[in-house]
Amino acid sequence: MKVEIEVISKENIKPSFPTPQHLHHYQLSFLDQLQPLVFMPMVIFYPKQSDANLSNIEQSDRIKKSLSDALTRFHMLAGQVKDNLYIDCNDEGVHYVESKAKCKLSEFLESPIPSELNKFVPFELDEVNELTIAVQVTFFNCGSLAIGALMSHRVADALSFISFVNTWAAIARGDHGNIVSPPPMDSAVLFPPQDLSGFNPNIGITKNKIVTKRFVFNASAIASIRDKYSSNDKNIEYPRPSRVEALSAFIWSRFIASTQSKEDSHIINTILHAVNLRTRTDPPLSYDYFGNICRFAISVPSRDTDEGFYGIIKPMRESIEKIDADFMKLLQHGDV
Repeated sequence: MKVEIEVISKENIKPSFPTPQHLHHYQLSFLDQLQPLVFMPMVIFYPKQSDANLSNIEQSDRIKKSLSDALTRFHMLAGQVKDNLYIDCNDEGVHYVESKAKCKLSEFLESPIPSELNKFVPFELDEVNELTIAVQVTFFNCGSLAIGALMSHRVADALSFISFVNTWAAIARGDHGNIVSPPPMDSAVLFPPQDLSGFNPNIGITKNKIVTKRFVFNASAIASIRDKYSSNDKNIEYPRPSRVEALSAFIWSRFIASTQSKEDSHIINTILHAVNLRTRTDPPLSYDYFGNICRFAISVPSRDTDEGFYGIIKPMRESIEKIDADFMKLLQHGDV
């Protein structure tokens, strides 16, 4: 359903403690510099708990206080990106919006329209400017709420985004066992910044009107797709594809089927997978290492979808396997 949302207030949430002077300059890494100027969005819905008697004001206070505490551990997120080189950790704070949805959460989730999710975040995805992160909290008529967060891809990858949100949530719950210490934040040492004068990270990115749809694959459907793309070759170490491999192959096959009549020999279609580099360095980095510690693996599968494992799964695997320790050494020297 379409949802009507009214903005109630806007403010900046600052860290609960000021950032020490020696941490006021956060250097972006080479991998940070390469990222497009877009926000990564995340919207989390929280149904009203029957045993919780907090008012909207009390919930708002808890959310803002815990966000302020989380920013003390992720101090660079309260700053501003400067010249594609560094973050000025000036404690200006995070742009924070509160709003009210004129419906119940259950009504919205009964038949969600993907494009309506944009109303639960405070900016368009390309309105990054110098911001690192922005938050919108939306209260529903039933007492449920939604927290929408945007993080600049210039600052971090999805794994770091999730790490921040998990820390924020643990603080809000008072779950001290899951409140992590500030993560390693020196990715610029591993991937030193470079002079990228004239480089446009948004080249090739266009803002076209597109149709967004939601597809749900349950466990049995995924198992069936994995079986479909499995190989009978006993010489293959992993003849049954992973869930990601199987779904990628399935979506590729549907793309080919829908574009077969429009095939253009001058166009090369590819599959891109974001690869977490933390486990591929020597020695491996910690899981919570902050920043853009990822690269894309690009494969060119067969347009003959009947080739299954060898035509689609195998090229995907090989492209990901190329991102190894040797690749990492080249990347650290800026040679990739």
